[in-house]
Amino acid sequence: MKSNLILAGLAAVALTTATSFSGPGKTAVKAVAPAKATAYKVDAAKSVLTWNGKKVTGEHSGNVKVKDGSFVVDGSKLTGGEFTFDMNSITCTDLTDAGYNAKFIGHMKSEDFFNTAKYPTSTFKITKVTPKGGENYDITGNMTIKGITNAVTFPATVKMAGNTVTAEGKATLDRTKYDIRYGSKSFFENIGDKAIYDDFTVGMKLVANK
Repeated sequence: MKSNLILAGLAAVALTTATSFSGPGKTAVKAVAPAKATAYKVDAAKSVLTWNGKKVTGEHSGNVKVKDGSFVVDGSKLTGGEFTFDMNSITCTDLTDAGYNAKFIGHMKSEDFFNTAKYPTSTFKITKVTPKGGENYDITGNMTIKGITNAVTFPATVKMAGNTVTAEGKATLDRTKYDIRYGSKSFFENIGDKAIYDDFTVGMKLVANK
């Protein structure tokens, strides 16, 4: 008799538990699926990489076209992305003499600098996005130039509007870490005012759409 009472009590508990989730007037509890990461494809026509390099006697600057790429957005948060740049599209925007400009770009594409015949593209892959308040972030990623990859972190602004993500930031790179040593005091002595500084900047404006 005592055993029967115990069994009856356990059955009542089980029934109560079941009806509390799915019984009359109750709503079954369902697991909430995590937000799905979405790829936003780059708009190459609205995106660009700018560069600036300085030497003892002055500086030069120009552009490089974005070939392709995408951002990864998880819910409403930017979490990653990867972009490819067409190094054969490199231009110089400050030299107005057509002949000198062409000679300069030819040198930039040569083995002394980016060796675009062997390395026609460079890439940037985002590995970490750190919010700093509002639209401000620190972007960490891997920059690959001439087949050599180095990590870099730089401040950026990220704007999300509807189906569009726009990110802008400027990173300072040491060109010698990418085997670009031409005119570097770090490797060549007694070059005087022909020296080119090791650090150069790349500014990235990347626009992508869902």
